[in-house]
Amino acid sequence: MPHLQIALVRAPDQVVVRLTGDVDLPAVGRLTQALQEAAVAGRGAVVVDVAGAHFRDCSGLRALAVFSDALVPAGRSCRVVGAPAATRRLVRSAGLGDRLELDGPVDEVGPPPAVPLPTPRTPSSARRVALPYQVRPARRAEERPLRRRVRPGTLRRWR
Repeated sequence: MPHLQIALVRAPDQVVVRLTGDVDLPAVGRLTQALQEAAVAGRGAVVVDVAGAHFRDCSGLRALAVFSDALVPAGRSCRVVGAPAATRRLVRSAGLGDRLELDGPVDEVGPPPAVPLPTPRTPSSARRVALPYQVRPARRAEERPLRRRVRPGTLRRWR
């Protein structure tokens, strides 16, 4: 992916910040500067479109969280839209789900596969072959054969 590209789109009631490319530690400074410009440019909500962005680490998400926390005292909000599943997983693993306002749930599950996955078939017990490396279930006490106890000091003779 290319380096981070940032576009600001001003509207009367909101400012949209569109991110495309890699968002990583070296790009955080540019991202923070663009978010500050967006906060100054408008008075309404700030919408950050991350559909074309790829977050390499949590530094970009932390910058978004700090920015959204700074907007709250002014009565404004920062909303993150277009987050793919990988970004949502990163938000969840970084513990930022309660600080970032996403356009859907953090734990969003992708659509079901178009073709149903085959279910594994279990062989019947009649066809099951005992391989030497398979672990057999332990037998219950009542199924175990009785063993004669040998007293200590006695010899067993070979028959």
